[in-house]
Amino acid sequence: MYRLIDIRACLDGVIPTVLATAAADGTPNVSALSDICYVDERHVALSFQFFNKTRANILANPQALLQVTDPDNGSRFQLRARYLRTETSGALFERMKARLAGIASHVGMSKVFRLRGADVYEVLEIDCVCGPGPEPRLRSDLLGALRACSDRLSDCADLTTLLDVTMSCLADALGFAHALVLLASSDQHRLFTVASQGYVASGIGAEIGYGEGIIGVAAESAAPIRITHMAQDYLYSSRVRSAYLAANPALDLERRIPLPGLAESRSQLAVPIRDSSCTIGVIYVERTADSSISFEEEDALVIFAAQFAARYVSVLREEDGARPVSQPYTTASPPTGPALRVRHDPLDHSVFVDDEYLIKGVAGAILWRLLQEYTARGRTEFSNRELRRDPTLGLPEIADNLEARLVLLERRLAERYVPLRLERIGRGRHRLDVQRPVVLENLL
Repeated sequence: MYRLIDIRACLDGVIPTVLATAAADGTPNVSALSDICYVDERHVALSFQFFNKTRANILANPQALLQVTDPDNGSRFQLRARYLRTETSGALFERMKARLAGIASHVGMSKVFRLRGADVYEVLEIDCVCGPGPEPRLRSDLLGALRACSDRLSDCADLTTLLDVTMSCLADALGFAHALVLLASSDQHRLFTVASQGYVASGIGAEIGYGEGIIGVAAESAAPIRITHMAQDYLYSSRVRSAYLAANPALDLERRIPLPGLAESRSQLAVPIRDSSCTIGVIYVERTADSSISFEEEDALVIFAAQFAARYVSVLREEDGARPVSQPYTTASPPTGPALRVRHDPLDHSVFVDDEYLIKGVAGAILWRLLQEYTARGRTEFSNRELRRDPTLGLPEIADNLEARLVLLERRLAERYVPLRLERIGRGRHRLDVQRPVVLENLL
């Protein structure tokens, strides 16, 4: 007899599951399910969404028979199961709710797909009824890869290095060539992209709201979401963008950086980065083949995200604990060349350089403040502590994400090749490099 762990790959819904139940009088009913949630070695959970015949049958007669199929070799298995209970709260319910919400957000059915409960079944027996049986799927190198990643993360002394090492670990050790790291805004309503790899455009600075797509749902629900099969013509970033614009018809398109994504993304995984009860951000990975992100890789990425979170919090504490700058700030030599026109909209702190949109929000407010100090006093160096205490920036007293915004600004400037650069020159200290004369213009 097989174990649930042996056939866990069959529960991802690549090939629909068949569920057979019977009424109290023995009348049979067969229905199809998208997937099953693995609970532990003896239990699975099915989503309770609608009051239908299957639901009525299982309440009258708790015996059920499920047929699942291995997506790799076509082997079919029958699971004899017994209904135990329905959970409407708790970790299992929230995990299933998050996955269903992620799928619903993809297909525009978030108001239709509502989880009423998680129906828990005890699996009594598993038999292979067709095919050679399950194939070994565990990546033998995952534990070693995680150990190597942990060692590399622990050596990171600043946020820029931490993000660079994170992307390297995702690609080289864990095998995710296409990945994003997004960090949460201080109000826990939006995520902004601070690192990416594998895309034509990096999307640094791109934002997504909580609850939008599987990235936003993973942040909102604090639960990982893995989707292993997608429609061939589905474009994740386009759908998220379209939904955003539909909800915000007056949005100025030039003030939104597109979220990068694969045109034919067929396997996706979004894992929240958590610190205690707080969501720090999300790690998102994707591949172009069906069923190409396994549950073992999901488990590994959850562990990796926890390691990232621990180092991230430590780095921020070290930055906050840096001594204030004691020596006078240096001033810059006047640059030469044509003047650089920088405009600022105080409504959302959008910054435009020579009429091209650059960035907005807190990062935009920081850049504008630095340029004001530069044009007024010639200052080029500043400290995190100084910025954090600057009343014009309006940073919250707690969880202001200042370091993440500075890294975002640094990377966005470098990516756009504007004659402005931001560089870290020490713990909690940065320098603004202005390569052309600057003319500032406030739009209001």
